[in-house]
This record gives sequence, structure tokens and C-alpha cells, in this order.
Amino acid sequence: MSTEPRLAEVVEPDPAQKAARGTDQAVKETLEDYTLRFAPRSYRRWSPMVVATTALGGIAYMADFSIGAGIGLAHGTGNALLAIAVAAVVIFVTGFPLAYYGARYNIDLDLITRGSGFGYFGSVLTSVIFASFTFIFFALEGSIMAQGLKLGLGLPLWLGYLVSTLMVIPLVIYGMTALSKLQVWTTPIWLLLMVGPLVYLVATDPGSVDRFLAYAGTDGDGGVNTASVLLGAGVCLSLIAQIGEQIDYLRFMPPRTEANKRAWWTAVVMAGPGWVVLGALKQAIGVFLAVYIIAEVGAAAAPEPIQQFKHAFDAMLPSWIVVPLAVALVVISQIKINVTNAYSGSLAWTNSFTRVTKRYPGRMVFVLVNLGFALALMEADMFSFLNSILGFYSNCAIAWVVTVATDIGINKYVLKLSPHAPEFRRGMLYAVNPVGVVAFVAASGLSIAMYFHALGDTLQPYSPVAAAVIAFVLTPLMAVVTQGRYYLRRTDDGIAEPLLDEDGNPSATTYDCHVCRQRFERPDVTACQTHDAVVCSLCLSTDKVGDHVLPAAV
Repeated sequence: MSTEPRLAEVVEPDPAQKAARGTDQAVKETLEDYTLRFAPRSYRRWSPMVVATTALGGIAYMADFSIGAGIGLAHGTGNALLAIAVAAVVIFVTGFPLAYYGARYNIDLDLITRGSGFGYFGSVLTSVIFASFTFIFFALEGSIMAQGLKLGLGLPLWLGYLVSTLMVIPLVIYGMTALSKLQVWTTPIWLLLMVGPLVYLVATDPGSVDRFLAYAGTDGDGGVNTASVLLGAGVCLSLIAQIGEQIDYLRFMPPRTEANKRAWWTAVVMAGPGWVVLGALKQAIGVFLAVYIIAEVGAAAAPEPIQQFKHAFDAMLPSWIVVPLAVALVVISQIKINVTNAYSGSLAWTNSFTRVTKRYPGRMVFVLVNLGFALALMEADMFSFLNSILGFYSNCAIAWVVTVATDIGINKYVLKLSPHAPEFRRGMLYAVNPVGVVAFVAASGLSIAMYFHALGDTLQPYSPVAAAVIAFVLTPLMAVVTQGRYYLRRTDDGIAEPLLDEDGNPSATTYDCHVCRQRFERPDVTACQTHDAVVCSLCLSTDKVGDHVLPAAV
């Protein structure tokens, strides 16, 4: 037998061949649910109501009860309810244009952000903000589940944190197909377990409503004051980034037509900005249940949802079923929201990593990364300083969402300085657009300084207001100053066919990507710089040397 080494052992593969193999792996994995890219019409086979139900299933989290309880206990019912209402209005108004764009053009919030003021690499910053949102709230929900497992099964909290983290991994692997089934089938059970106790308590103990309305809080005298309302609203506004998770589902909406437009708009409004209506109701219920527990057993356990529902069930059911039902509610809620947190977080991390490194590592890598961050927060007992974390985070989230919403609502439709149709493909966008980046950095930076009392104690409660106002003012101002020059690096993607069909929906015409040899619909491809062919958006993202990227065109 020859002792000479085989050719494969001494010759390195051609770099182009290695890149192609890496691209093939990326394409195969992302075609399950079109992570990092436009969701094609051929994949979007769900009805508007199924998409909406799936999206709303993702807001089954128990954190709202804790958030409401924390605000109510500190500032009293009157201030808490006003804070919840103020935050809900801001979230609805800013969420509407984002939800519309996600559903109309079938792209996620990161892809929307790229073309709405931030640029191809500028939106990496906001992807990290969104990824942080997902693991913060995963940790919060995991903490609540661990409290339930401790009550029901006697598991120590550290083990409950681990169980709540590991159990979502099998569920989140399969993307939208599995998530839609999970959310649709579990939503009725969750609604019954959540609403039933509240209705019973109000019906059988009318005095509970009077105690709820009269509760003054530990930091107040029962009166309404602006500082308390804004501090509470700041905590609630940490949920403003939830619209990103709603859009992760809404991007799978079918095309809007004359035949389905009523159902289409209903689904978009209900599952887009409308999520906050249910969220605000849950926060108010959290205040009610916390006040109810204080009257019954004292304040120690009032912010914990497992204790809130345990005592509510205890008032209406035999004792032997109370704890199992409370634990079931917490576990179902945690699974419903944390599969979404893990899924959306993995998309955000993968998207950022792929753009920066031009390499696709596989989404499961970042599922585990996101879960690792969440587990670390849980083990650090984040639940005990919940309001501080959320109050700080809300400044960044508000600055981002208001900037993008203002770019869509004002810069696109009023000033017409931002391109009307969203753009997300490499080569078509500038690396950084100062419109969104400057507005976001200024708004988040100044509001965070205010939050940490850098501008005095008097202004501290106004940090969320500052984040929203600065972002709202600077976004159109920067567009006017730059005259919209930094939105598009080029306006022609080299393909003659329009991006949109006669109904204004993304075109369903398919093209073959000459790099990965897969077929993609029109909005997901551009012409190739070096070949008489087209290339898909993901292959553009992973093109290390830029061979396929179209040059800039004035």
C-alpha cells in the first residue's frame, strides 16, 4: 500500500468552495422559517387569524402580573393604573407602523430597522438591544416558573431555573411551524385559568374592588402625582420592544387583497400593537391580585404570580387542586412566552453575528447563547431587583422603537425623505445611516443619564419621556439635515421586474440564486456584480470578499 498522503490531506480546499459549503448549510437551516430574510409568499400558508392567534399566544407571560403588582405596591392603585394606561398608549401608537410594515412586506423588525434610518450595519446595535430584551424577559419568566416549581414540587430555585431553561430547547428548534401549533392549542386553557379566578373574586367579594381602588401604596398617600405615574410608566415601557416578537409572527401574514383585507387589518392591529391591550389588562389584574393578597396574608408574596393565583384559586376551589392548577398556569404561560423569547432572541443574535462576521454559525448556537445569558440572570436573582432592570432597559428600547416608528410615519409618509418600500439587502443600503443612529444614541444616552440621576433627582422620573421625545424630534431633523442621502447606496438592484405586484404586495416571482442554487422570491434577491445572474440576500450577507455585492450608484 502506498505511504504517500492522500491529496485531500495535503491540499486545502478552494476558498470559494469552502464558502459555498458554508452558505449551503446556512441556506438549508434558514429555509425552515426564513430566519434572517424575507418570508416568501409560498411559505406563508396560514390565514390571518391563525397568524394573529399564534402571535398573541406569545404574550401569555406572567411578567405583566409582577410588573403591575410592583408598580401598584410602590405607588398605589391610582398611579399604577395611570402609568399602565400611559405606557399602553405609547406602545400602541409606536407599534402600529412597525406591525404594518412587518405584515405588509413580510420582514422582521431588524430588517425593517435597516432601511428605516439605521443602515446595514447600524441596525446591529438595535439587534443587540432586542436580543437583550428576549433574555431579560426569558429570565423573568423562568424565575416565575421556578417559584411555581418550588411551591408545587419542592424544587430548589436553582434547579427550577435550570429546568425552565432546558425545557424550551426541543420546542424552539423547529421554528414557526411548531410554534403556531403550540400557541393555538394552549391559548384557550391559558385564558380560562387566568380569567376564571378574577371573575370569581369580583363576583363573590365586591369589597375586593373597593380595597383595590383605595390602595395607597408604600411610597405614596393615595394621591396621583406625575413623578409616580412616569416612574411606573417607565417600567411598563420596557415592554415596548415586545412588538419585535409580534412581528416575528406577523411577517408570515398572507398578502393583503380585496377579499381578505378586513381580516388582514383585524389580525395586524389585534396581534401587532393590540397586544398591549391584553398586556395592560394583565398588569391591572396584577395590581388587583397583589392588593387582594395583602388583605389576606400580607405583602411578602404579593408580587409573585404563583402566589397571586394560588390565593385566587384557593378562594374558589378545593384545597387539593389549588397548587396543581396554579403551577399548571405558570408552566403553560412560561412555555408559551419563552419559546418565543428563545426563538426571537436567536434570530437577533444570529442576524447580528452573520452581518458582522459574514459567517452563519447556525441558529441553534445562539439559542444556547441566549439561554445562557437568561440562566445567569436567573441565578443572580434578577426577580428581586426587577423594576430597576426594566426601568433602565426601557430607555434603550423606547429610543429604538420610537426612532423606527417616526422614520416610517414621518420620514416616509410626511417628509418623503425615507424610501417608502423597506430595503434590507446588502449593497442596497449604506453601512450606517446617521438619521437613526444619531437619534437613537442621543435619545438613549441622555435618558439613561437622567435615569441614573446624572441630571438631578427631579428629572429622573422623566427619563422615558426624554427617550421618546428626543427620538421623535431628532429622527426627522436628521433626515432633513442629511436630505435623506444615507438611506440607499443605490436605487437599482439590477433586476427589471418591480419588487411589488399590482396590489402592492411583494412579488411572488421566483429566481435561482447562482451561489446556493435555491429559488427565492423577487424581494429576496439582487443582481450579482460578477455574474449575469442573481444572488439571494443571505448569500450576500455571507459573501466575505464582496464579489457578489453591487457597487454604489449615485
